[in-house]
Amino acid sequence: MRRVVVTGIGLVTPLGLTTESTWSSLLEGKSGAGPLTQFDCEKYKTHFGCEVKDFDWSPYIDKREAKHLDRFLQFAVAAGMQAMDDAGYENRRVPEGEEEDWGVYMGSGLGGIKTIEDTQAKTAEKGPRYGFSPYFVTDIIINMAPGLLSIKTGAQGPNFAHVSACATGTHSIGEAARAIRWGDANVMIAGGTEATLTSLSIGGFNAMRALSTRNDDPTTASRPFDKDRDGFVMSEGAGVVILEDLEHAKKRGARIYCEVAGYGANSDAFHVTQPAPEGEGAQRCIRKVLKDAKMDPTDIGYVNAHGTSTHFNDKNETAAIKATFGDYAYKTAVSSTKSMTGHMLGAAGAVEAAFSCLAIDRGVLPPTINYQTPDPECDLDYIPNVARELSVDAVMSNSFGFGGTNGSLIMRRYKGD
Repeated sequence: MRRVVVTGIGLVTPLGLTTESTWSSLLEGKSGAGPLTQFDCEKYKTHFGCEVKDFDWSPYIDKREAKHLDRFLQFAVAAGMQAMDDAGYENRRVPEGEEEDWGVYMGSGLGGIKTIEDTQAKTAEKGPRYGFSPYFVTDIIINMAPGLLSIKTGAQGPNFAHVSACATGTHSIGEAARAIRWGDANVMIAGGTEATLTSLSIGGFNAMRALSTRNDDPTTASRPFDKDRDGFVMSEGAGVVILEDLEHAKKRGARIYCEVAGYGANSDAFHVTQPAPEGEGAQRCIRKVLKDAKMDPTDIGYVNAHGTSTHFNDKNETAAIKATFGDYAYKTAVSSTKSMTGHMLGAAGAVEAAFSCLAIDRGVLPPTINYQTPDPECDLDYIPNVARELSVDAVMSNSFGFGGTNGSLIMRRYKGD
């Protein structure tokens, strides 16, 4: 099996429009939550979310294209182009002669839902002749995210959109690493994107009682592992990483953030929304990723938890970590960055994988903010409220989605051959 390393990162989040601005806000413990501005939410139970603020598409997309592209596609292109820049690829293009050795795996949970809503409203008003844009279909389908990145970079290798709810970004990166391991590509552009702060999305998740309704104080609403948590805070954004075959990266003298050491994926086969009791499915997923990485729990210095701030997820993820790590679970640093970014659904796993890479590279672990009241069922070290300077050699990043779909990644410090 070939070794896979991370050489580029691109982020567009409610905490910042770039990797560096996002990382800085994360370590400062800032919340990206605030009142929703993208639609009139007065009649909804939840009036807030984590919006990407002051997004500027112009460095990445021309005006004519941006005019019709759904927001989730704009985010995908922006994060992808940032990652190409960060990895040192000139003009954000695949080097000549390597086109067929590059691929793109980019997923989303709901895709162009805003375009669907707007088109329905316009069609109801003006009729189908004037209500539909010729770009309607291409602006809503999820595989247009990897499609656009392929077109813009010249990547002619494998090109897929993974759609697995909140585990999408993790699955995209894990499967991209496998594509390189197995020789299907030398370089993969991989990640997730989402833009679902819309009336249908907020209304739907409200109906499921999944969202926080702490309307009086949005910045404290996302409180993973806290006893008083009352639901997740919906978010938007995108995360993209450039994965490379180690020898390919070394040959071109690339800066290496870390190595993708392991990937695990499985299913609870239990319930459409609730995790299996005691996180049984998550336990099996964690064991799979440890086996794939050929590591023991004691090798893991930090866990970037799925940590949604919902009752069932947080207690079951805690139970899964304790069941798989044993007594070492209490010595392992764990945090949920969703306390600051909110829950980006299909983009969450990719953004959190990027945070895991940066934690290894920078020697700082992001906190879980809004942790005020300990929950007896959640009794691990969640890095409460303040970032922690700590050098770790391996990080596990977990993602668990509706439908019982699970994914875990392990990133390891690259120490040379």
